[in-house]
Amino acid sequence: MAKLGVSVIGGSGYTGAELLRILVRHARVRIRHVTSRELSGTPVSQRLPNLNWLDMQYEMPVPKQLSDSDVVFVCTPHTSSMEIVPEVLEHCRVVDISADYRLADRKLYEEIYEVKHTSPQLKSVYGLPELHRNEIASADLVANPGCYPTGAVLALAPLVRKALIEDDRIIIDAKSGSSGAGIKPTAFTSHAECANAVKPYNVTGHRHIAEIDQELSLVAGKDVRVNFTPHLVPISRGILTTCHTFPTGKVTEDKVRSLFTDFYKDCPFVRIRPEVPDLRGVLGSNFCDIGFSIDARTGRLVVVSAIDNLTKGASGQAVQNMNIMFKLPETLGLDSLGLYP
Repeated sequence: MAKLGVSVIGGSGYTGAELLRILVRHARVRIRHVTSRELSGTPVSQRLPNLNWLDMQYEMPVPKQLSDSDVVFVCTPHTSSMEIVPEVLEHCRVVDISADYRLADRKLYEEIYEVKHTSPQLKSVYGLPELHRNEIASADLVANPGCYPTGAVLALAPLVRKALIEDDRIIIDAKSGSSGAGIKPTAFTSHAECANAVKPYNVTGHRHIAEIDQELSLVAGKDVRVNFTPHLVPISRGILTTCHTFPTGKVTEDKVRSLFTDFYKDCPFVRIRPEVPDLRGVLGSNFCDIGFSIDARTGRLVVVSAIDNLTKGASGQAVQNMNIMFKLPETLGLDSLGLYP
């Protein structure tokens, strides 16, 4: 059976490393190229010791040399991908893991990221398979979602679809491990600064709010604007998202559970749990676990989701998108269970 030629641009950061970890086990993939400007000529295994049997070297990212690939994953920083993707698209299909093509409104992107978008004409599909599977299947450019939006949107989509909650009173509290900030060291994410702390940041203005609003508004068929605050917690990976919502009418546990179960019945990586989820059930896997609780005193409905920010929140979801684009089984190469402890 023929294998897909796959290349990774930016294979030395955390998302690139996670992507390679998944791709080396994928039965229908042959890795053609792995690029890194800084590490060109260096063995991949020297940078990524968990892949010490991968006999490849980093190359310079030259798009025309990737023409032997069926799909290229672009794992470069925000604002850098849009300089690379147009030329890569001339040769093959692309899954972009940056934020450069996630927002349909390119002007909004320019406001949020404070940079001019250099390829606004390119058409992309937002790569959340649970909402856009059919569009992903025929897309040439898939914009992989952000990690925070993945956990938040999956937790809330069934509720806004059925108008079960007040769409102007959604409060999202998300806690992420330090790998979400990327591999480049900063004072904010250094071990000494975050090892014994829980640190809120971008308290009212995180860039991912626009993604969450965009996707929930599409699901609801009207404007949805959320309140979102992220926190850095002293773990390496994982995002636990707690969504505080207020039902528009009386809800019961059976009604909510039935709603979520029906909405995700054809989604192999979303699991509706009998209790609020634990990050230890999803780390290292492509699963999103969702649970909820109803506050009998106030009527508040609290929905909690758990994902691995590097897997379902980034690279695992990217491979899930690739599988859909090339009509492969959606779970191929992604059947790892969560790591415990």
